[in-house]
Amino acid sequence: MANTEKIPFWRDSRVLNILGQIVVLIIVIIIIAILGNNLVNNFRRLGFSFGFNFISRPASFAIGNPPIDFQPTDSYFRAILVGLINSIKVMFFGIIIATIIGITIGIGRLSDNWLVRQIATIYVETLRNTPLLLQLFLWYFAVFLKLPKIDTPLVVGGNIFLTNRGMDIPWFVGGLTTWLGWIFILVALILSVVFWRKHISIVEKTGNSGQIWLNLIAVNAIASILVFCFVIDWSFPKLEENSITGGVNLSPEFATILIGLSVYTAAFIAEVVRAGIQSVNKGQWEAARALGLKPGLVMQLVIFPQALRVMIPPLTSEFLNLAKNSSLAIAIGYNDIYALSNTISNQTGRSVEMLLIVMGIYLTINLIISLIMNWFNRSVQLKER
Repeated sequence: MANTEKIPFWRDSRVLNILGQIVVLIIVIIIIAILGNNLVNNFRRLGFSFGFNFISRPASFAIGNPPIDFQPTDSYFRAILVGLINSIKVMFFGIIIATIIGITIGIGRLSDNWLVRQIATIYVETLRNTPLLLQLFLWYFAVFLKLPKIDTPLVVGGNIFLTNRGMDIPWFVGGLTTWLGWIFILVALILSVVFWRKHISIVEKTGNSGQIWLNLIAVNAIASILVFCFVIDWSFPKLEENSITGGVNLSPEFATILIGLSVYTAAFIAEVVRAGIQSVNKGQWEAARALGLKPGLVMQLVIFPQALRVMIPPLTSEFLNLAKNSSLAIAIGYNDIYALSNTISNQTGRSVEMLLIVMGIYLTINLIISLIMNWFNRSVQLKER
């Protein structure tokens, strides 16, 4: 007869593990409470008060090029919101641009073309081994502030104007048809991802190409391009009497932090992509070529999907670094969350409270990025049976 004697809880490893975690959590909470209590007591001893009620007071300062309406009579809370939106703009578009450039340069590092390979190598080694702050100063003082004046702008592609006041680019005009067009493009993008996963599933299970799903992706792409060009209402910048009207203006500060941060982070992403591709066994390349696949399809269907499993964890770190490095915008006068919090703390003397607010905001943003990338990482991992 099997021994059914119950293990005492003080010898049960599962119970001991849970108790150990509870003890550690209690110790952490006690330490935080002690530090917080000391902070409040020190503030009181110095005659200061600790609290966040100041954020409802009028800010009494102006913000250049705010993304939402802001007046000096608005509260500090609204000023913090303006800085948050400015920071998110840099992080969101920076991650997209850096990823596109990084993947392109990373693949270029492995190109059979000697010139392409050397250009990609010089890009990576130059940008990766010089300080980001120095690069930002170079973009700001040597590029954007040296552009022509507004009466003689530098025109690129007929619709992009470059001046010392920034970049004026085409932008969509909000309206019912425009928003319906964006919704259509978003739905088409989601469906394309679903169709691509169906295609990959068929290829893995049957070895067939799953051409119907590729055709549906092509239809989605063509429809999205048509909607993007003909349904969405665009406003194009125009030069009229020494002023540029229409489109949207990107200030020199925003353009500097966006481009400088993107091209800098792209150098690190390129190395992640290169290492991920080289981690794929050479037998995969040989097998794909033996099946008659063209080099582009080999990379698209065989190599890159496998390399993603290696690339995503370090890519997450690079995205987090980009989000945190955006705080260097204060060096060129861009009104992000860190720059505005510095102004608020100087006015109110609430430096500790503002530091806690900024730390909480950056922590929240980085945790969101980590959650999204962890979900993506799980979705591309091999599913064990």
